[in-house]
Amino acid sequence: MAPSARLRREVYERAGGCCEYCRRSQEVRLANFEIDHIVSLKYGGEDSSQNLCLACAPCNRYKGAEVVAIDPLTGAAAKLFHPRQQGWHEHFQLNPDATLAGISPAGRAAVAVLRLNAAPRIEQRYGEMLLGNYLCQPNR
Repeated sequence: MAPSARLRREVYERAGGCCEYCRRSQEVRLANFEIDHIVSLKYGGEDSSQNLCLACAPCNRYKGAEVVAIDPLTGAAAKLFHPRQQGWHEHFQLNPDATLAGISPAGRAAVAVLRLNAAPRIEQRYGEMLLGNYLCQPNR
C-alpha cells in the first residue's frame, strides 16, 4: 500500500525538499524526489512516518530494499544509514572536492551502496557547492 497524500506531504515538508541520503535539493533536480521506505515493506517495514524519507531517484534506486551492506573499511556487515534514527553529520562528511566520506560503518556502507561518489554525482554536487546550493538542510 502506498503512503497517503497527507503522509507524503509530511515526509516532504519534514525533509525540506532535501534528499535525506545525499542531501541534494529538490529545487536543483529535474525529476521529482520519491518517498523511500527506509526498511522496505519486503523486510517488514511500514507505511509510517518513522519509516519514510525523501530520496532523489538515484539514491532510491541504488538503495532499493537494502538495509544492510558491507562496510568497505572493515569488511563487516553494517546497517545502512537510517535518516529517522541517525543524524547525517554523525555518519557523513562533505569533502572540499565534493566527495562524501562515510565516517561510520553505516555511512561508509551507504556511500558504497548508494554510489554517492560516482563521478556524475560528484560533478553535480561540486557545481551545487560552487553556487551555494549544497548541502541542503532538512526542516527538523
